[in-house]
Amino acid sequence: MGKVKNKQAAKKQKTKSKSKAKASHDAPTPPKLTDFMLTGWKAPAKRVVKPIAGHANFADRRDRLGKLFPGEALVIPTGHEVVRANDTNFRFRPGSSFFYLTGNPEADCVLLLMPKKKKGHEHILFVEPNPGRSEPTFFTDRHKGELWVGPRLGVSESETRFGIDRCEPLSSLPDVLKDLKKKKGYRVLRSLSPAIDKALPAIGKNDQELAAALSDMRLIKDKTEIKAIQKACKVTRQAFDDVVVALKTAKNEREVEGVFAHRARVSGNDVGYNVIAATGANACILHWNLNNGRIKKNDLLLLDAGIETDDMYTADITRSIPVSGKFTPAQREIYDLVVAAQLAAIDAAKPGNDFLEPHRAAMAVLAQGLGDLGLLPGTVEEALDPENQFYKRYTLHGTSHMLGIDVHDCSDASIERYRQGKLEPGMVLTIEPGLYFQLDDLRVPAKYRGIGIRIEDDVLVTARGNRVLSDFPLEADEVEAWVADLWAKSDAHA
Repeated sequence: MGKVKNKQAAKKQKTKSKSKAKASHDAPTPPKLTDFMLTGWKAPAKRVVKPIAGHANFADRRDRLGKLFPGEALVIPTGHEVVRANDTNFRFRPGSSFFYLTGNPEADCVLLLMPKKKKGHEHILFVEPNPGRSEPTFFTDRHKGELWVGPRLGVSESETRFGIDRCEPLSSLPDVLKDLKKKKGYRVLRSLSPAIDKALPAIGKNDQELAAALSDMRLIKDKTEIKAIQKACKVTRQAFDDVVVALKTAKNEREVEGVFAHRARVSGNDVGYNVIAATGANACILHWNLNNGRIKKNDLLLLDAGIETDDMYTADITRSIPVSGKFTPAQREIYDLVVAAQLAAIDAAKPGNDFLEPHRAAMAVLAQGLGDLGLLPGTVEEALDPENQFYKRYTLHGTSHMLGIDVHDCSDASIERYRQGKLEPGMVLTIEPGLYFQLDDLRVPAKYRGIGIRIEDDVLVTARGNRVLSDFPLEADEVEAWVADLWAKSDAHA
């Protein structure tokens, strides 16, 4: 039987070898090489596949999602590798909602919740098969071949690994999609797979409602998710410690980014988002991530960064750290104001409060401080008036966003549950007030120009109030002591 399969595979490969190579540096594969490559391999050992930790949680999430859409098919792709340049791709990261429902990190897979005749849904996972050495693709396919990118888990193995009702090869998906298109009772999580988007045309607001439902579900974190975010905060603290040590000799923001990224890959899956390593006036650019500025002795480093763990949950932390180890008087004055705003916002992060209440609390403190500095064109009350919002000249961004499997988590959630909603136990959000005084702002005294400060922590809303998940120095004296202590330890080990 094996020889027949090998002959069939070789015949297919002969046809392919006559066609043009996929790229200028790819040579056709001679049929004799194919014959040679398909023989002489040790029989693969039987793989023992164990279910992933928390597989029951993933199944429960799928069940809860299915109950929201009885009688309808739900199609959730994970997405595909994204081109970085020409024929090289970025490292794949699974689609957030797909991973939330399956725990599967492989590219190209698709989850289908297919309605049963009586009640509920069958959970079907479409995955890439693992043919081993039985067909030429294991050495000819640069994108999926085992010798090029490593083995895939396979169909039956995936069924066991992810505790899914049924697994099918990806090759069977097109026929399933054709059948779904005829029946028209489906919803699709869009913009992850162009082929699926094309195969299943949108039906009214079905797809937006599916995306919103998934984000609404993800607003409340369960115990395993909270634990994962805590872990992300812990390793992110280690990365910040690494950066503080490196800051003693660092000459360029790229060094800071590199040190953080090293820890992210050693202790996690990757960075959770592009590192912001902004020194001096670069800190006044909210999403600065060129990270190519030269570091000067009296600068502040605004480091906004988080590590994504192998659980795919990320931290999101910001600290503004004096490069010299000591704040200048002007820097400390602004830093203390931002700390006060953050503490007020954290105090307002309680169940039953509006999602925007922490932001209002932070802005009230900042506006008062800006008024005391003489930077507002009128009274503090006038600056806080929604019709004016004069404080935004110096603090443009919001104070909070949801955090979890995405750094800006649950972005498709309904406005009634998120921005206009109430805080609930199990929600995790950032608290990140900031003040930014541009170099060319003539309304600002010269001593403050070029100072940009943001302070950010990750906060869990609990039944009785909240809990800060990130353990970082906060007050100015604590930050200076943190720097001094790590520098002393690094000198002792030098």
